Amino acid sequence: MSKWFDLMAVTGAQVCVAGCFALMPQHEKVSKELPPVLTNCETRVNSALVGKKAFYYCDDVIWLFRDLTRQRPKSLFDNSFLKLMKRAHDRYGMKVQLNCFYRTDFFYGMDEFSLAEMTDAYKAEWQANKDWLRLGLHSLQEFPDYPFVNADYADMKTVIDRISGEIVRFAGPGVFAKGAVVHWGMISKDACRALKDCGIVMLCSHCGPRYAYTGDPSVLPYGHAMRLLQNRKPETCLYRRLSEDKAINSSIAGYNILTYDQARETYGNFKYIYDRETGIGMKELEDFQPLAAGINLYTLETLVEAAKLYLANSFFVWGNHEQYFYKDYLAYQPEYEAKIMAMAKLLKENGYEHFFLEELSAGR
Repeated sequence: MSKWFDLMAVTGAQVCVAGCFALMPQHEKVSKELPPVLTNCETRVNSALVGKKAFYYCDDVIWLFRDLTRQRPKSLFDNSFLKLMKRAHDRYGMKVQLNCFYRTDFFYGMDEFSLAEMTDAYKAEWQANKDWLRLGLHSLQEFPDYPFVNADYADMKTVIDRISGEIVRFAGPGVFAKGAVVHWGMISKDACRALKDCGIVMLCSHCGPRYAYTGDPSVLPYGHAMRLLQNRKPETCLYRRLSEDKAINSSIAGYNILTYDQARETYGNFKYIYDRETGIGMKELEDFQPLAAGINLYTLETLVEAAKLYLANSFFVWGNHEQYFYKDYLAYQPEYEAKIMAMAKLLKENGYEHFFLEELSAGR
């Protein structure tokens, strides 16, 4: 059981009491608890997986493609971001899934770029390194938050086709990842079906109790109530999230929301929930395993100490975001490289072998 719960001291957090899970009230304005949404499902495991495995992903990736296209370095790995990833791979065996935006966002100005502009000059290198370097789906662009929580099938499929189609064009076959980590995590049932039909076998999911939305927008941060209501699907509601970012403890729930019991059964091991309704596997990656929310939430010192709490698990997941690497980003982190190398080294020294999320699937 994760020691994360021993560290949580905020009202509304799930806490570990005598080996059981208890839930304390979090937000008085949240109404009645709703029944689970994932009921026609089963627990599966890929029996071929043995030992200790780690999965690393980096979200919000688009700027490195812009830089490769405009700067045209001799090699992929002359790009400073990819050079860091390769160094961690060469020294410690790290495998990397970069989850991509299709285009840059107006938030950063009118210097626009999309994957349609990405050069195919490095296709041979993408192919030569696809055993450890993959590109995955994330979103059309950075904003809005929760882009797929109420997505229709056609809209989700359009985004997947755009991203995967461009990746195949400039990187060749076998580079697009079959495990999906979507922007802000939540996704509709219709969108899950689109993922499955486009070849995705495993979906990053969340867990927690589901609650009805009262109509009071103050229960959600950042104006997220509008995201809940726009094109609202029957399954869309609220849930209580466990997060280092306490501002989002009250969050929007889509279809891929596991119960605490489902998440506990599949925590820290190779088990996952297979949803018969959509034909897709779901693995809780963040709420029980906070390093997956982004190592950008930690300093170098607190990161290593936090990671040590999970080193007994057979399955370890950690994540990050691209933009914190860049000096011109408003929240640039000078320790970005040091944190990547420290984590890759720690996991290697503790017997972990990196792999890709899709490898969890028993039927891929």
